[in-house]
Amino acid sequence: MLEFSPLHKTWILDIDGTLVKHNGYKTDGKDTLLEGVREFFQNLPNEDKVILLTARKEECLQDLKLFLQSHHIRYDYLLGDMPMGERILVNDRKPSGLNTAFAINKDRDKPLGIVYKIDEEL
Repeated sequence: MLEFSPLHKTWILDIDGTLVKHNGYKTDGKDTLLEGVREFFQNLPNEDKVILLTARKEECLQDLKLFLQSHHIRYDYLLGDMPMGERILVNDRKPSGLNTAFAINKDRDKPLGIVYKIDEEL
């Protein structure tokens, strides 16, 4: 289980294979929300920021936005046309020693099972 501070978070999430079935919009003609995604977003504090990333081209983003809206998946920024390679997050450590960057690799199309708790002492 991950332990986070009580500070507000910035969540950076890939879409295909993480939140929805990978390439489902191509193979099935529609997106399909993966297990655990709705619950994850329902539990995010309103103060947290959400950035969604996808390799989908600009012409596919309007349908994606409508799908996310219809499933109550909130986001602050949606970035399309991202490279398909690694996504690397770099951030500084606070002087207190608090780590300010985490990375989670999940298996493609498996449930979104991010389990964490807030540690008020951090």
